Amino acid sequence: MSKLLDRWQVLTERLHGIGEWFSPLGLRLLLAWEFWESGLEKYRGENWFADIQADFPFPFSLAPAGLSWFLATWFELLGAIALLLGLGTRFFAFSLLVLTMVATASVHWPMEWKSLADLAMGYSISDNGYGNFKLPLLFAAMLLPLVFRGAGKLSLDAVIADRLDTTVSRRQADAGAWGLGLLTLGVPIALLLPGVGLVLAGTGVVLLVMDRWVLA
Repeated sequence: MSKLLDRWQVLTERLHGIGEWFSPLGLRLLLAWEFWESGLEKYRGENWFADIQADFPFPFSLAPAGLSWFLATWFELLGAIALLLGLGTRFFAFSLLVLTMVATASVHWPMEWKSLADLAMGYSISDNGYGNFKLPLLFAAMLLPLVFRGAGKLSLDAVIADRLDTTVSRRQADAGAWGLGLLTLGVPIALLLPGVGLVLAGTGVVLLVMDRWVLA
Protein backbone atom coordinates (compact mmCIF):
# COMPACT_ATOMS: atom_id res chain seq x y z
CA MET A 1 0.00 0.00 0.00
CA SER A 2 2.81 2.38 0.90
CA LYS A 3 4.54 1.73 -2.43
CA LEU A 4 1.31 2.51 -4.25
CA LEU A 5 0.96 5.77 -2.34
CA ASP A 6 4.59 6.64 -3.06
CA ARG A 7 4.08 6.07 -6.78
CA TRP A 8 0.91 8.14 -6.69
CA GLN A 9 2.81 10.96 -4.97
CA VAL A 10 5.56 10.81 -7.59
CA LEU A 11 2.92 10.96 -10.34
CA THR A 12 1.11 13.93 -8.80
CA GLU A 13 4.40 15.77 -8.26
CA ARG A 14 5.25 15.39 -11.93
CA LEU A 15 1.79 16.48 -12.98
CA HIS A 16 2.14 19.50 -10.70
CA GLY A 17 5.49 20.33 -12.26
CA ILE A 18 4.22 20.21 -15.84
CA GLY A 19 1.04 21.94 -14.70
CA GLU A 20 3.04 25.06 -13.90
CA TRP A 21 3.74 25.26 -17.63
CA PHE A 22 0.42 24.25 -19.15
CA SER A 23 -2.41 24.67 -16.61
CA PRO A 24 -3.04 28.40 -17.22
CA LEU A 25 -2.43 28.16 -20.97
CA GLY A 26 -5.84 26.77 -21.88
CA LEU A 27 -7.57 29.48 -19.85
CA ARG A 28 -5.45 32.19 -21.46
CA LEU A 29 -6.06 31.00 -25.02
CA LEU A 30 -9.81 30.61 -24.64
CA LEU A 31 -10.28 33.90 -22.82
CA ALA A 32 -8.03 35.70 -25.30
CA TRP A 33 -10.19 34.49 -28.18
CA GLU A 34 -13.46 35.45 -26.48
CA PHE A 35 -12.37 38.93 -25.40
CA TRP A 36 -10.71 39.59 -28.78
CA GLU A 37 -13.96 38.77 -30.55
CA SER A 38 -15.94 40.96 -28.17
CA GLY A 39 -13.50 43.87 -28.48
CA LEU A 40 -13.35 43.58 -32.26
CA GLU A 41 -17.14 43.63 -32.45
CA LYS A 42 -17.18 46.85 -30.44
CA TYR A 43 -14.37 48.36 -32.52
CA ARG A 44 -16.29 47.72 -35.74
CA GLY A 45 -19.73 48.49 -34.32
CA GLU A 46 -21.78 51.40 -33.04
CA ASN A 47 -21.72 52.58 -29.47
CA TRP A 48 -24.84 51.25 -27.76
CA PHE A 49 -23.66 51.98 -24.21
CA ALA A 50 -25.76 55.15 -24.09
CA ASP A 51 -28.86 52.95 -23.87
CA ILE A 52 -27.63 51.13 -20.76
CA GLN A 53 -25.31 53.69 -19.14
CA ALA A 54 -27.78 54.23 -16.32
CA ASP A 55 -27.67 50.49 -15.56
CA PHE A 56 -23.90 50.47 -15.02
CA PRO A 57 -22.88 50.01 -11.37
CA PHE A 58 -21.31 52.92 -9.50
CA PRO A 59 -18.85 54.52 -10.28
CA PHE A 60 -18.99 53.41 -13.93
CA SER A 61 -22.47 54.89 -14.28
CA LEU A 62 -20.92 58.35 -13.88
CA ALA A 63 -18.60 58.03 -16.89
CA PRO A 64 -19.69 59.27 -20.33
CA ALA A 65 -20.93 56.50 -22.62
CA GLY A 66 -18.22 57.31 -25.18
CA LEU A 67 -15.48 56.87 -22.60
CA SER A 68 -16.98 53.61 -21.32
CA TRP A 69 -17.17 52.28 -24.89
CA PHE A 70 -13.56 53.28 -25.59
CA LEU A 71 -12.26 51.68 -22.39
CA ALA A 72 -14.27 48.48 -22.84
CA THR A 73 -13.15 48.12 -26.45
CA TRP A 74 -9.44 48.61 -25.84
CA PHE A 75 -9.27 46.72 -22.56
CA GLU A 76 -10.80 43.74 -24.36
CA LEU A 77 -8.49 44.01 -27.38
CA LEU A 78 -5.29 44.72 -25.46
CA GLY A 79 -6.28 42.33 -22.67
CA ALA A 80 -6.79 39.55 -25.21
CA ILE A 81 -3.30 40.10 -26.63
CA ALA A 82 -1.82 40.26 -23.14
CA LEU A 83 -3.48 36.99 -22.11
CA LEU A 84 -2.33 35.32 -25.32
CA LEU A 85 1.28 36.31 -24.68
CA GLY A 86 1.09 36.00 -20.91
CA LEU A 87 2.24 39.59 -20.42
CA GLY A 88 1.01 41.63 -17.47
CA THR A 89 -1.36 38.75 -16.90
CA ARG A 90 -2.56 39.55 -13.39
CA PHE A 91 -3.27 43.20 -14.23
CA PHE A 92 -5.21 42.44 -17.40
CA ALA A 93 -7.02 39.43 -15.91
CA PHE A 94 -8.23 41.58 -13.01
CA SER A 95 -9.18 44.43 -15.37
CA LEU A 96 -11.18 42.03 -17.55
CA LEU A 97 -12.76 40.56 -14.41
CA VAL A 98 -14.00 44.01 -13.40
CA LEU A 99 -15.18 44.66 -16.96
CA THR A 100 -17.03 41.33 -16.92
CA MET A 101 -18.75 42.21 -13.64
CA VAL A 102 -19.82 45.59 -15.02
CA ALA A 103 -21.26 43.88 -18.11
CA THR A 104 -23.02 41.32 -15.92
CA ALA A 105 -24.55 43.97 -13.68
CA SER A 106 -25.75 46.13 -16.57
CA VAL A 107 -26.84 43.53 -19.15
CA HIS A 108 -26.94 39.96 -17.80
CA TRP A 109 -28.06 40.31 -14.18
CA PRO A 110 -31.79 39.87 -13.36
CA MET A 111 -33.57 43.20 -13.08
CA GLU A 112 -35.40 42.00 -9.97
CA TRP A 113 -34.91 39.01 -7.73
CA LYS A 114 -36.18 38.34 -4.24
CA SER A 115 -34.61 34.99 -3.44
CA LEU A 116 -31.72 32.77 -4.45
CA ALA A 117 -34.21 30.66 -6.40
CA ASP A 118 -35.14 33.71 -8.47
CA LEU A 119 -31.48 34.52 -9.00
CA ALA A 120 -30.69 30.94 -10.03
CA MET A 121 -33.18 31.21 -12.87
CA GLY A 122 -30.82 33.71 -14.51
CA TYR A 123 -28.04 31.13 -14.66
CA SER A 124 -28.56 30.53 -18.36
CA ILE A 125 -27.10 31.49 -21.71
CA SER A 126 -30.40 32.25 -23.45
CA ASP A 127 -32.32 35.31 -22.26
CA ASN A 128 -35.51 33.93 -20.76
CA GLY A 129 -36.51 37.07 -18.92
CA TYR A 130 -34.66 36.25 -15.69
CA GLY A 131 -31.19 37.31 -16.76
CA ASN A 132 -28.49 35.34 -18.55
CA PHE A 133 -25.33 35.55 -16.48
CA LYS A 134 -24.07 31.98 -16.96
CA LEU A 135 -21.46 32.82 -19.61
CA PRO A 136 -19.95 35.89 -17.88
CA LEU A 137 -19.89 33.95 -14.60
CA LEU A 138 -17.88 31.21 -16.32
CA PHE A 139 -15.50 33.84 -17.70
CA ALA A 140 -15.10 35.33 -14.21
CA ALA A 141 -14.32 31.89 -12.76
CA MET A 142 -11.72 31.36 -15.51
CA LEU A 143 -10.10 34.75 -14.90
CA LEU A 144 -9.65 34.25 -11.15
CA PRO A 145 -6.88 31.59 -11.42
CA LEU A 146 -4.94 33.95 -13.69
CA VAL A 147 -5.34 36.75 -11.13
CA PHE A 148 -4.16 34.60 -8.22
CA ARG A 149 -1.64 32.26 -9.91
CA GLY A 150 -0.51 34.26 -12.93
CA ALA A 151 0.16 33.10 -16.49
CA GLY A 152 2.36 30.11 -15.66
CA LYS A 153 5.86 29.37 -16.91
CA LEU A 154 4.87 29.33 -20.58
CA SER A 155 4.50 33.11 -20.74
CA LEU A 156 6.38 36.37 -21.24
CA ASP A 157 5.79 37.16 -17.57
CA ALA A 158 7.89 34.12 -16.64
CA VAL A 159 10.60 35.04 -19.16
CA ILE A 160 10.80 38.59 -17.79
CA ALA A 161 10.91 37.31 -14.21
CA ASP A 162 13.78 34.96 -15.11
CA ARG A 163 15.68 37.73 -16.90
CA LEU A 164 15.27 40.05 -13.93
CA ASP A 165 16.24 37.18 -11.65
CA THR A 166 13.35 37.93 -9.30
CA THR A 167 12.64 35.48 -6.53
CA VAL A 168 9.26 35.24 -4.87
CA SER A 169 9.16 33.64 -1.46
CA ARG A 170 6.50 30.95 -1.20
CA ARG A 171 4.79 32.27 1.89
CA GLN A 172 1.93 30.48 3.54
CA ALA A 173 -1.62 31.81 3.39
CA ASP A 174 -1.13 34.25 6.26
CA ALA A 175 -3.38 37.15 7.26
CA GLY A 176 -1.89 39.42 4.62
CA ALA A 177 -2.42 36.85 1.87
CA TRP A 178 -6.03 36.28 2.91
CA GLY A 179 -6.55 40.03 3.14
CA LEU A 180 -5.26 40.61 -0.38
CA GLY A 181 -7.32 37.69 -1.68
CA LEU A 182 -10.55 38.91 -0.06
CA LEU A 183 -9.94 42.44 -1.32
CA THR A 184 -9.33 41.11 -4.84
CA LEU A 185 -12.59 39.15 -4.69
CA GLY A 186 -14.59 41.82 -2.91
CA VAL A 187 -14.05 44.65 -5.39
CA PRO A 188 -15.59 42.94 -8.46
CA ILE A 189 -18.28 41.18 -6.41
CA ALA A 190 -19.37 44.55 -5.02
CA LEU A 191 -20.41 45.55 -8.54
CA LEU A 192 -23.05 42.79 -8.47
CA LEU A 193 -23.76 42.26 -4.77
CA PRO A 194 -22.69 45.47 -3.00
CA GLY A 195 -23.29 44.18 0.52
CA VAL A 196 -21.37 40.94 0.05
CA GLY A 197 -18.58 42.59 -1.89
CA LEU A 198 -18.07 45.39 0.62
CA VAL A 199 -17.94 42.92 3.51
CA LEU A 200 -15.30 40.86 1.71
CA ALA A 201 -13.28 43.92 0.70
CA GLY A 202 -13.58 45.47 4.16
CA THR A 203 -12.46 42.24 5.82
CA GLY A 204 -9.55 42.11 3.41
CA VAL A 205 -8.47 45.64 4.31
CA VAL A 206 -8.67 44.83 8.04
CA LEU A 207 -6.52 41.71 7.56
CA LEU A 208 -3.97 43.66 5.51
CA VAL A 209 -3.75 46.33 8.21
CA MET A 210 -3.42 43.68 10.92
CA ASP A 211 -0.70 41.89 8.98
CA ARG A 212 1.23 45.11 8.51
CA TRP A 213 0.88 45.88 12.21
CA VAL A 214 2.09 42.40 13.18
CA LEU A 215 5.08 42.62 10.83
CA ALA A 216 5.99 46.15 11.95
